[in-house]
Amino acid sequence: MNPAIQSMLAHYKCVSTQDYENALKEIMQEVALLGLWRAKFFEHAAFYGGTSLRILYQLDRFSEDLDFSLLAPQKNFSLSPYLKAIEAELNGMGFNVSINEKNKTIQTAIESAFLKAGTKEHLLKIAVPNNKVGLIQNNKIMTIKLEVDTDPPAGFETEVKTLLQPIPFAVKTYKEQDLFAGKIHAIIHRGWKNRVKGRDYYDFVWFISRNIPVHLAHLEQRLRQSGGWTAKKSMQANDLHELLENKFAELNIGAAKKDLSPFLKDPMAIEIWSRTFFQSLLSQLRAI
Repeated sequence: MNPAIQSMLAHYKCVSTQDYENALKEIMQEVALLGLWRAKFFEHAAFYGGTSLRILYQLDRFSEDLDFSLLAPQKNFSLSPYLKAIEAELNGMGFNVSINEKNKTIQTAIESAFLKAGTKEHLLKIAVPNNKVGLIQNNKIMTIKLEVDTDPPAGFETEVKTLLQPIPFAVKTYKEQDLFAGKIHAIIHRGWKNRVKGRDYYDFVWFISRNIPVHLAHLEQRLRQSGGWTAKKSMQANDLHELLENKFAELNIGAAKKDLSPFLKDPMAIEIWSRTFFQSLLSQLRAI
């Protein structure tokens, strides 16, 4: 095993097979970020979403996708050169991965790609105990989706965070209040119906517990772009409360917990969840 990867793995207290899979995926995500930094990607884009919260802001749950936003709209942006940089970085660290750009059937502002690696092969590479690896199907594939928004809504701010492993490098990311705006937009906008994404709701609680305000103007821009806010007036805090109250009233708690459980160490962290619980948090929601 590459010594840098071995050092990164040592930070995780893995017990179950799921623990090892989560740790391996997160290590691959961080190596991918290193490849993007080497390729000067963060001169043009910022990291956002749940994985940025996990890796850069110590969110206490695992995440699976890498989401980015260009700093300004760019119609002719190409993801391909950066995918080559990610693949080269991961291969250089001893990972055997493939990265394929998604062929779009309809024109959107999102550029996507999928990083894939054999789960069992790579668990063996990081010296996971045989009794854990034996539980994994031979053909199981670990997948990390990468997405870049090439037409970002206006009004966000960024900052630079430093990661120290595998080597010291820097990542440009959204500030916390704008990350919160993105998370609330996801709660309001996602059309999951019974396939609710419980991770969004977990992150909402995380922001509230840290007294992080939501950047209302950026949230409004996101909602206007997606059709979630069409009023002529500017969005106010009471408008946001109403949107969220309605969303929480229809939340399928069981489905939300099921979606979230593979990403948590402690299942008791969501034992209290109910529609009433989420609605009670609105009194603590701050907007700036």
